[in-house]
Amino acid sequence: MSADNDKRVRLDVERSGALALVQDAGRLGVRHLGVTQGGAADWVSLGWANWLLGNAPDAPGLEITMGGGLTLKVGQAGTLALCGADLAATLDGEALLPGQAFAVTAGQVLKFERPVAGLRAYLAFPGGLDVAPVLGSAACTVRDGLGGLDGEGHALASGDVLTAAGNELSLRELPASAQAWQQSLTPEEGEALELALVVGAQIAEFSGDSLFRAFNRDWAVDGRADRMGVRLTGPRLERDGAGMVSEGIPLGAVQVPADGQPIILLNDRQTIGGYPRLGALTPLACAQLAQCVPGTRVRLAAVTPGQARQDHLAALAAWQA
Repeated sequence: MSADNDKRVRLDVERSGALALVQDAGRLGVRHLGVTQGGAADWVSLGWANWLLGNAPDAPGLEITMGGGLTLKVGQAGTLALCGADLAATLDGEALLPGQAFAVTAGQVLKFERPVAGLRAYLAFPGGLDVAPVLGSAACTVRDGLGGLDGEGHALASGDVLTAAGNELSLRELPASAQAWQQSLTPEEGEALELALVVGAQIAEFSGDSLFRAFNRDWAVDGRADRMGVRLTGPRLERDGAGMVSEGIPLGAVQVPADGQPIILLNDRQTIGGYPRLGALTPLACAQLAQCVPGTRVRLAAVTPGQARQDHLAALAAWQA
């Protein structure tokens, strides 16, 4: 091992916590093989964490869900960056807020406890995590058994070692647009989080009353939520139509099963499905939804494909500034 490699920041996993996964932009171009996308559920926060260190926005990092006592001990000093949810993180017992790059020294302990604001935090390493890609991505999809540290889709476990891919830095401070994203992870009390949705698919088969309720009533994020999908509870939606043949499912697809309660499909979704759909959330809205704890109130807001594209390109352009 070279002297340069010896200087790469390294973390040893002392306690694995609730769910911590290696994630990048996802495994794209393989859905025709029945392989799901995977990747960071809140891709915006991963992008900003990488940006703080001068990495490419899609460099592999660590997605930490709910904290759950994840405990990492520094084996080799260096610099890390943290964005996304506030999971009551501490460094040697001192509070560590998301939205910053920070130095660590050998022997220090980084710990994540519980959600204070948001649900998923993202830890970035110089050059990204040193992980071998599988089908073009390091993204860990547990259900498919792909990616992650071992290439077989296992979540982080005690005894694992996280090593940065490089040691060169270009440290930055979050711009106002990124700070606004951080703040958006906690909706104002009494207000519902607005999720942009491009309508389409089988929307014409839903009754007029159902469509009014879909876009003019609040929904609650159900406890039955994971990286595959998030169920919303609220008014019952009704559809008049024949049975469907299964078809391809995009990120953010808003399926409505027989009970009339929408299920929004996220990164680890199945590749095909046969439930009718209202359309699909935009990628930005999917990232917002991925940070919603159970009970969060949300409201669906229809947008045009052109507006969705414009907002998406603006988010990507912010990383080039």
